[in-house]
Amino acid sequence: MKVLVTGGAGYVGATVARMLLDHGHQVTVIDDLSRNDDRQIPTAAEFIRCRVHDIAEVLTPDAGFDAVLHFAGLIAAGESMQHPGCGWHWDNNTRASLALLDAIHTAGVLRLVFSSTAAVYGEPTELPLTESSPTNPVNTYGATKLAVDHAISSYTRTGSLGAVSLRYFNVAGAHTNPDSTMIGERHTPETHLIPLALDAAGNGSTFKLFGDDYPTPDGTCIRDYIGLTDLARAHLLAVEAIQPGEHRIYNLGNGIGYSNQQVLDAVREVTGMPLNIEIAPRRPGDPAALYTSSVRAREELGWTPAQPNIADIVADAWRFHQQQSH
Repeated sequence: MKVLVTGGAGYVGATVARMLLDHGHQVTVIDDLSRNDDRQIPTAAEFIRCRVHDIAEVLTPDAGFDAVLHFAGLIAAGESMQHPGCGWHWDNNTRASLALLDAIHTAGVLRLVFSSTAAVYGEPTELPLTESSPTNPVNTYGATKLAVDHAISSYTRTGSLGAVSLRYFNVAGAHTNPDSTMIGERHTPETHLIPLALDAAGNGSTFKLFGDDYPTPDGTCIRDYIGLTDLARAHLLAVEAIQPGEHRIYNLGNGIGYSNQQVLDAVREVTGMPLNIEIAPRRPGDPAALYTSSVRAREELGWTPAQPNIADIVADAWRFHQQQSH
C-alpha cells in the first residue's frame, strides 16, 4: 500500500512508519517539526514538511494514497488545560483533523487509522475501561480527540471510507529497528513520567511527582502502560482490518494498572541509581486511575501485547536514554 503518515517524526508515528516500510509498504511522512526534529523519520520514507492544516496540498486525488495513519497533534494533557494551550489543542488536534478528513474524502482514500487516547473516558466510574465505557473527558486534550472520533464516525457513515481509532493508554519504552537503531521518546517539551524520571536518575536531579493523595493504594495515579513496539504493531493490524463504511474503536493497553510510585520504583531498579522525588500538587485533569481491557483488539485484530511488565518497558526506555547520552 501507499501510506501517508501524519506526525511521522514523533515517537509513535516514526515507529509505525518504520514498521510499515519493513513490511513492504510505500510511506510518505508529513510533519511540521514544531515539537520534534527529523532524526527519527525513516530514511526510506519520503518526507514533506507540512502542517496538517495544509494537508490538501499533499493529499490530492492524483497522489494515489491507499491509507492515512494520523498521529499529528498535541499530547500534553496539562498544557491543554491552560491558556493558550487549550486553543492550541483545539486547533492542532481538531481543526487540523477536520481538514485532513476533508482531504481524505476529496482524494478518495479508503482507509484511515487515527491515533486517539484513553483521555476520552475521563474519570472512570468502573474499571477496567472498555470501548463501551462512557466518554466524559476531564481535560481539553481528551475532548479534542473525542471530537475527532465523532467526526470520523460521520465521515464513514456518508461514504466508502473505513476507519479505526486506537485509544492508547500510556505508551512507553522504545522500539529497536532491524538495524539495531532505536526509536524512543524525544518530546519537546518532555512531559511523560518515564523519560523524565530516567533523566532525573541519570543526572541526579529531582523528579517532580504530581500528587500523592489520590484515592489509590499508595496515593499516586494508576495508569495502564503499553510498550511502544506492541502499540506500533497494532496499527499494522488495524490498517489491514478496516472495512468500508465502518468506524471501529479499540482500546490498547496491557490491562494492568501500575501506580506512578511503582513506575518510579522500576526506574530505580532498572538504572541502579537513586531517584530524588519532590511531591507537587495534582495537575488539573488527571484522573486517579485509568486501565483497560483490550479484549476487543485481541479478538478482532489478533493483537496481544508481548511486553506487559513495567520493568521491561522501563529497561527499553533506559537503553534508548543511554544511547542518546553517548
